[in-house]
Amino acid sequence: MLQAKVITVSDGVAAGERDDRSGPAVVERLVAAGFEVVEHTATSDGVDSVALALRLASDGFAGLVVTTGGTGFGPRDETPEATRRVVDREAPGLSEAMRLVNPLGRLSRGVAGTVGPALVLNVPGSTRGAVECLDAVLDVVPHALDLMSGGTPH
Repeated sequence: MLQAKVITVSDGVAAGERDDRSGPAVVERLVAAGFEVVEHTATSDGVDSVALALRLASDGFAGLVVTTGGTGFGPRDETPEATRRVVDREAPGLSEAMRLVNPLGRLSRGVAGTVGPALVLNVPGSTRGAVECLDAVLDVVPHALDLMSGGTPH
């Protein structure tokens, strides 16, 4: 079974001051697509906190890690920078496909890439944007994970 982890990136959610809407929406969409979501956490915005959350989530994990939030132009939106600090290899085709899903996607700075056997996707913090961006690439994620594990010969 395909496994996934979801990290909500939000100062307000991490502090318990705001309800998390995009994280549960991403979890629901992943479950509907056949993933077992084994973890859903929240972390505050910022390069250091997001990088640490990504390292913890991907350590020894062969699956999909989705961050939601922190991909825009706000002063605390540093999820892409944190992701670049952690990933071994970027997957620009995935992030480009997610940006093409609607006109506001052009404002997303989200990154996709690999961390060991894990595939990391940054999606926006808006509920609709998060699900739309995930849907833009979800059909190829199982194949990518299979390739990363060495399961599909060329």
